[in-house]
Amino acid sequence: MKVKKMTFLLLFFATVISCQSQKTNNQTNDAQKKYYVQIETSYGNMTVELFNETPKHRDNFIKLVNEGFYDDLLFHRVINNFMIQGGDPNSRNAKPGQMLGNGTLGYTIPAEFVPGLIHRKGALAAARQGDAVNPTKASSSCQFYIVQGNVWPLERLQMMANQMGRTLDQRQIEAYTTVGGTPHLDYDYTVFGQVIEGLDVIDKIAAVKCDRGDRPVEDVKMKIKVIKR
Repeated sequence: MKVKKMTFLLLFFATVISCQSQKTNNQTNDAQKKYYVQIETSYGNMTVELFNETPKHRDNFIKLVNEGFYDDLLFHRVINNFMIQGGDPNSRNAKPGQMLGNGTLGYTIPAEFVPGLIHRKGALAAARQGDAVNPTKASSSCQFYIVQGNVWPLERLQMMANQMGRTLDQRQIEAYTTVGGTPHLDYDYTVFGQVIEGLDVIDKIAAVKCDRGDRPVEDVKMKIKVIKR
């Protein structure tokens, strides 16, 4: 009996260890899995990699994409040499001249600032309300922007950092003096993805004619889907 009991216990513990190992392997695989979305527009398509380092933003974005939430919404705020912004639910079927930018789904996402995830050209970041009403810098449930920005001469970049009381690391210096971006937004707005194909589409949309509220005169609609690579 003792031998049988011992054999049972050994099998039990072996099963537990195996299950724990499988769970660990699954978690590791999930962390290593990469997620991509394609943003389709009349100016071309952009392929975006979503960052696993910002899981709350990644998962929320994927959920909305899978629900078809973004389909036929507008890039409602476009500023050349800065960024293109979309995701306002009020932009669906919006009338010409209608003011946009305040739409929400009724919740926010906690900020996820990660060293190295910066506002280089093509960065996908979450829009949010200003610091005065949003001191924790929580992100919008649905609105996002894609960075265009500018290439910064090193001296000007360092001057900007000094004026803001910030220290730039080598990754920031290399990115902003080569591909460009908007360095003053780093670690104030959550970056949760990066355009890896279609950077020229950002430039095309950023160049469209806009009204005084930075809304394109001719609607720039989007359609977003999750893709496998």
